[in-house]
Amino acid sequence: MRERIAEVARNHHRSMNSEIIARLEQSLIQEGALGEELSMRLDSPELSLHERELLQRFRQLSHRQQNALVSLIAHDVEMAADAS
Repeated sequence: MRERIAEVARNHHRSMNSEIIARLEQSLIQEGALGEELSMRLDSPELSLHERELLQRFRQLSHRQQNALVSLIAHDVEMAADAS
């Protein structure tokens, strides 16, 4: 199991700990166990128009597409940090 988690974490450009936390969080969100705590409402005054649109489009993606997008962004951020 440890090797599989390490492999998946590498593919997502995360540490093993980050991968485990992300998967647990996603599982709890899907079960509704985290409730409103992590779920930002689209009508929240804290969101700008662009953030609202981004969140709405993100929520329309499949779970697999969401994971791919998050991994892509995380990888891009890591690459930018390494370059500076």
